[in-house]
Amino acid sequence: MLGLLLTSTMALANGVSSDAVVIAIMSVAFFGQGMVNLGWTLIADVAPKSMVGLTGGVFNLCANLAGIVTPIVIGYVVGRTGGFYGALAYIGALGLIGAAAYIFILGKVERVSLPEG
Repeated sequence: MLGLLLTSTMALANGVSSDAVVIAIMSVAFFGQGMVNLGWTLIADVAPKSMVGLTGGVFNLCANLAGIVTPIVIGYVVGRTGGFYGALAYIGALGLIGAAAYIFILGKVERVSLPEG
């Protein structure tokens, strides 16, 4: 969750004019994005033992879809507005939405067990 919150700092780059400050903000945001990759450990902790591979595959599918959709959205926003303000706000909003999902949707972290059958 901390990684998602750090990623959301990307939107702050819209309000500064110093190149050094923009680089510092983006460094923090990209560090946070790297921390988000630790989500794989959560998958390993909650997936049913017999479905860790399938669960990891679905997780990877969603991550790759985000990797496809995000550049398209950013390209569209920049093309329509002529600037990166909306694109950086979009990335910041996604980080906040992800953190909110961890807070309000995730619940207790425990392994899911499948019924015997």
